[in-house]
Amino acid sequence: MNPSSVLLECKALACERDGRVLFEQLDLVINSGDVVQIEGPNGCGKTTLLRALTTLLPDYEGEITWRGESVRRNRREYLSNLLFIGHLPGVKNTLTPRENLSFLTQLQQDVSLAEIDAALAKVGLYGYEDMPGHQLSAGQLRRIALARLYLSRAQVWVLDEPYTAIDKQGVANLEALFLEHATQGGCVIMTTHQSPSIQQLKKVTLQEYSPAYRAKHRDKQCALVEKEGS
Repeated sequence: MNPSSVLLECKALACERDGRVLFEQLDLVINSGDVVQIEGPNGCGKTTLLRALTTLLPDYEGEITWRGESVRRNRREYLSNLLFIGHLPGVKNTLTPRENLSFLTQLQQDVSLAEIDAALAKVGLYGYEDMPGHQLSAGQLRRIALARLYLSRAQVWVLDEPYTAIDKQGVANLEALFLEHATQGGCVIMTTHQSPSIQQLKKVTLQEYSPAYRAKHRDKQCALVEKEGS
């Protein structure tokens, strides 16, 4: 493996919620060009992991590094290369799609009105650019958030359930965008209950890092060793 291709790395990562360990000893390497799905049942810690990867959850054990440097020590540079879209769209109902995108993108870069309108058109919001958010459907609000992907220059995309409220064609468009981003040296880390049609998808099954699963797996290995030794 070429060390220069490693963007993110988790080393012995562990997170808990309400006093319960969700996962532990998670080692994960994410390279430029990777599209990664974090999978597992509800409650296994998928969103918690994404929050740790985005520094929104600072209370975890282990280490997360960005290009070999701890994200805790190098947070400003890391966040300048990160785009996070959570399960909620994160847009204001009082603003129009244009105004929302203008506000959200100006935090990291300068974007022209023409670029904003082009991004909105790509997510099917042509003609809705100046409509207040409270007049839009949940799916349309979600598409405002996803339009940020077409404007982003961040290398790391972290997405919580990006396919929510998106139709079949919208999902296909998203997956094509993910592959384009990966081809250009970026990476995508996402959770989804759907089955992405991405051939080179890298899956991380998070429940395999839960204490209960690990204990059960150890018990099976011990029983197998005892059986082979008898």
